[in-house]
Amino acid sequence: MIDLSPEAITIIMFAGILFGVFIGYPLAFPIGGIALVIGFLVFGEGAFPILYTRLFDLIHNYILVAVPLFIYMGIMLEHSGIAERMFQVLYLWLSGLRGGLAIITVLIGTILAATVGIIGASISMLALVALPAMIRRGYDKSLASGAVVAGGCLGILIPPSIMLVIYGPMAQISVGKLFMAAFFPGFTLSALYCSYIGLRCIVQPNLGPSIPPDERAVPWSKKITMLLTSLVPPAILILSVLGVIFMGVAPPTEAASVGAFVSTLLAIVYRRFSWQTLRDTTLGTLRLSSMILLIGGLSYAFVGVFLRAGCGHVVESVILATPGGRWGAFAIIMFIIFILGFFIDWIGILFIIIPIVSPLAPLLEFDPLWFGMMICVNLQMAFMTPPLAQGIFFLRGAADPSLGVTMGDIIKGVFPYVGLIMICLLLCTFFPQIILWLPGMMIK
Repeated sequence: MIDLSPEAITIIMFAGILFGVFIGYPLAFPIGGIALVIGFLVFGEGAFPILYTRLFDLIHNYILVAVPLFIYMGIMLEHSGIAERMFQVLYLWLSGLRGGLAIITVLIGTILAATVGIIGASISMLALVALPAMIRRGYDKSLASGAVVAGGCLGILIPPSIMLVIYGPMAQISVGKLFMAAFFPGFTLSALYCSYIGLRCIVQPNLGPSIPPDERAVPWSKKITMLLTSLVPPAILILSVLGVIFMGVAPPTEAASVGAFVSTLLAIVYRRFSWQTLRDTTLGTLRLSSMILLIGGLSYAFVGVFLRAGCGHVVESVILATPGGRWGAFAIIMFIIFILGFFIDWIGILFIIIPIVSPLAPLLEFDPLWFGMMICVNLQMAFMTPPLAQGIFFLRGAADPSLGVTMGDIIKGVFPYVGLIMICLLLCTFFPQIILWLPGMMIK
C-alpha cells in the first residue's frame, strides 16, 4: 500500500480515465483498470471487498431489469416500420410549410422518443426515412442533418428513457417521478427545435422549401384515416408503459415488460414480425444491455474506491467553495458535466458523476428531482458536441452515401441545437415547475 492524499487520488483517477479514453480504449477498460490499480495500491487486499460489493449491488438492482426490457421494446419498434408510417401521414399534413419536412422530422423524433427511447435506433430510422426525403426535395443538408440528430436525441430524455432508468438508482430517486419530470423539458426542447426550423426557413426560404400541393393531394377522409392508424398504435404503447406508472398501477420495471409485449404485438399487427426479427431484436438487446451493465458495474466499483479514499469530500469542498453561493456551485457542476460530454459516454458520466454530485443537491437546497433533471437535459448536449458526439456519428453511419452528406454538414447543422438546449436549461432554471409540476400530480 502507498500513502496518497485524497486530492492526489482524485487527480490521478480522473486523469487516468481521460487518458485511457484519449488513447482509444473503450470506456469500461480505463474505468475498471483504474479502480483495480488504485484500489490495490491504496487499500491493498481490502480493495477487493469494495469492488465486489459495489459490483454485486449494481448487478442485483431490480430497477435495472427495466433496461433490457426498454431496449427490447425500442429495437422491436425499429423493425415494426412505425417511423415510415408516421412520416407518410405527417408529410401529407405539414409538408406544405416552409421547413415542414424538418419540422416533421423533429415531431417524429419526439414521438419515437416516447416509444423507442434509444437514440441509435431513433437517429437511424430518421436517417433512412426523413433525410433522403428532405435532401431530394432541395433542403439544405445542414438543416436536414441537424433536424435528424436533434429529433433523434430526444429519445434519451423523453420517457421511457434508459438514461432515467439508470439515473434513478444512482441518485436514489423514483424512476417513475423522473419519467414524469422529463416530459415537459423534452416537449419544450421539441417546441424550441420546431420553432427554430420554422423561423429560419421563413428568413431563408431556400433552406427548406415547401412541397407543391400536387405531391400531397390526398382526400381529406384518407388523411384522417392514415393519421389515426399511424398515431393511435404508438399512443397505445405510450399509455401501456407510462400511463400505468403515472396512475400508480405498476412500477417502471413491470411497465417495461408490458411495453416489450405491446411492441411485439405492434410488429405482428404491422406484419413485420418474423423469427429473424425476434432473433435480431434479442441479440441487439443482449449486446446493448451488456455494454451498459459492463460500464455501469465497473463505474460503480470505481466510485466505491473513489469515495472510500475520501475523494468525494475533495470534490464536495471544491464545489461548495465556488464563488456565487449555491448558484455558483450549480453552474460549476453543470459546466463540468458539459465538458465531460465532449469526451466521455453519457453512461460513464452517469455512473461516475451522479453518486458524487447528487448528495450535493440537499446541501445546496435544490430539489433533488429538479437537480437531476437539469443534469439529464444538460447531457443532451453530449450527443452533439465533438469529438465524441454520438448523435453525429450515428447519422454519419446511417446516412445513404449517395445523399452527399458530409461530417461538416452534420456538425454545422447540430450547433444551433446546442444553443437551444442551453435556452431550455435557462427556462427550467427560472421556471422550475416545468420539471416539478407533473410529478406532483402523480397518484401515489
